Amino acid sequence: MLQNTGKLAGRTLFITGASRGIGKAIALKAAKDGANVVIAAKTAQAHPKLPGTIYTAAEEIEAAGGKALPCVVDVRNEQQISEAVENAVKTFGGIDILINNASAINLTGTLDTSMKKVDLMMNINARGTYLTSKLCIPYLKKSKNGHILNLSPPLNMNPIWFKNHCAYTMAKYGMSMCVLGMAEEFRGEIAINALWPKTAIHTAAMEMLGGSDVSRQCRKPDIMADAAYAIFSKPKSFTGNFVIDEELLKENGISDFDVYAVDPGHPLLPDFFLDEEPEELAKKMQDYGATPKFQSGKEQASAVTEGPVAETFKAIEGALSADVVKSTGGIYQFELSGDHPGTWYIDLKNESGSIGHGSFPGKADVLMNMNSDDFVKMFAGQMKPTMAFMSGKLKIKGDMSLAIKLEKLMTQLKAKL
Repeated sequence: MLQNTGKLAGRTLFITGASRGIGKAIALKAAKDGANVVIAAKTAQAHPKLPGTIYTAAEEIEAAGGKALPCVVDVRNEQQISEAVENAVKTFGGIDILINNASAINLTGTLDTSMKKVDLMMNINARGTYLTSKLCIPYLKKSKNGHILNLSPPLNMNPIWFKNHCAYTMAKYGMSMCVLGMAEEFRGEIAINALWPKTAIHTAAMEMLGGSDVSRQCRKPDIMADAAYAIFSKPKSFTGNFVIDEELLKENGISDFDVYAVDPGHPLLPDFFLDEEPEELAKKMQDYGATPKFQSGKEQASAVTEGPVAETFKAIEGALSADVVKSTGGIYQFELSGDHPGTWYIDLKNESGSIGHGSFPGKADVLMNMNSDDFVKMFAGQMKPTMAFMSGKLKIKGDMSLAIKLEKLMTQLKAKL
């Protein structure tokens, strides 16, 4: 791991979303140098599903050797950001580093993304980053080595990163465009860069997207904290860069990356937005076996009740039980195309469960759309849902938490199919 050098001693970091995850990891890294950390995040009271508050984070920062200023901040609220900036300047005398870490994610297609979700992502990711930067820049310009760091990806224009979750990509790329524009606007005054992980990072948000089993394919937030620390150690002339954590750390002499892994030696899940060949990335995800939430898709149907798809559903039917229904509680409808097209459903909500050909006689909780051959492979354990998702082969509309539950059923069926 990258060693602390004391370069951040006495410097003030303003970090959005610092109550947990990568934001908190960066805060703790800086705290070891004796830095001042403004924790600008929403969570003042414990969340039922997510760990940490601004106050528990403050305690950890101070225990690590830093000074903390917890501020209740929703980055959509200009007044709250402004007050937090003023408090930071009043308490610590200025602001040296801004980390735009706060972000919202919703991986659904255009027709299945409500405007409420679109507004949430745009207002937190793009507008929140722009607004927080705007309010901090006057003070960053006064710093001897002012930095803005946005946790956002390179601007990869490959359509694969737009077609399944257009709204999220637009919002996330908004953060990256702030880097592109502001780095030029304030060149020579402030260093403005982006940082993105090469692999998935294990955070509470990642578990919500991929389930608890995803952790083995992830690295810990510490790698992002070390990479951020390396960036803050650079002069103002280092600006306008879209940095990948592993690449920068290699340049800084780090060769052992197992120390960052949740499960050292286990294959890692590549992160979004970094591919040049989406199919190759998808193959890696198939091999590595992570399970993010899925996306929305179109509907199409025809009627064929023989062949490998029908045999797969017969095997599924044989595995159903009241216990499976109790633990799942959902109705899944499949719209299959390709050599064996058709509409099928699995009822895991009523009695002991059932399967059927055609549309479910009611409302399905989850609608899945994919090629029939891929469907058979997926239930046989030969194709991971992640691979299908990342390559656009699997699209889902409906209750995403139930989609994740179905993954567990696939694992149970693997030995029977």
